[in-house]
Amino acid sequence: MNKPVLPLTYEQLDHWIESLQPALATENFAAVVGILRGGAPLALMASYAMDVPVAFLRYDRRARHAMWDSSLPIPPHGSKVLLCEDIAGRGFTLVDCIAFLEQHGLTVKTLTGAFDGVSRMRPDYGREARGYFALFPWERQVYAQRYRADWRRTESGTGDASADEPESAAQTAYALDLDGILLPDIPPAHYEADLAAALNERDALQPYAALPGVDLERVRAIVTGRPVHDRERTAAWLERHGFGHLELLMRAPDVHDDTPAGAAAHKAAAALRYGVTHFVESDPVQALLIARQAPLLRVIWWDAATRVGTMVGASPWG
Repeated sequence: MNKPVLPLTYEQLDHWIESLQPALATENFAAVVGILRGGAPLALMASYAMDVPVAFLRYDRRARHAMWDSSLPIPPHGSKVLLCEDIAGRGFTLVDCIAFLEQHGLTVKTLTGAFDGVSRMRPDYGREARGYFALFPWERQVYAQRYRADWRRTESGTGDASADEPESAAQTAYALDLDGILLPDIPPAHYEADLAAALNERDALQPYAALPGVDLERVRAIVTGRPVHDRERTAAWLERHGFGHLELLMRAPDVHDDTPAGAAAHKAAAALRYGVTHFVESDPVQALLIARQAPLLRVIWWDAATRVGTMVGASPWG
């Protein structure tokens, strides 16, 4: 599966639900029902938008068994409910949950945060994500390489075809910038004055005694703005100082230039491609640009001088 990632933020989903409010209000729903867990956030948003009660279903995907999981009673026979799920997938979750509710005499409409060309059914209300890998904010802790691997097995027919979502355990996975994070930055003037001498100076640097306060066992990759033709000497430095086991993702100059915007675009794309949840960046401008381009990525600006990390976010304005 090489689909581009479509990140959907809480704000985007909230605005979308709000845009549906006039249409939803005419339906006279007795309740909104969310399928735990992915459908719960959307069900809560829809419940507030329409000012109707919210309840939940729990679904066992392997047994294909739906059950009522709420302190509220099932609405009376003949009532209309809105069933919410994050994605209309290839599996049977929505189909089976609709059948469960209909067996209790309810009329069911459906709302999903995304559907695509392989969805088993098209919801009554849904965001089309054809050609994309829809990523929801409550999935940000899922280690995306394993997550996407599960999708690939399902798509190829080697996985559990009944599953609507992978069952990989949620994990935090980090990628780190290199210069300014593991070792000091060489001043730009040194490169301008004598490139060869500056590179030799950089190669001789020792790692910082104090690294960002992250669990190094969860660091998966180094993502650097250094160009790919520096790979050999960069990999040698990492190997010398005990970081050689980490994936090294470097900038391709023919794709991204060496401006802050170009370096940030490379880092954001690499983080999404590699499937990490957190990125630690040394440059505050690049941190903002990365956060803007990858809104579901947790971006931390690390100031090595003060040993302080700041989580940043960026939304377009104006």
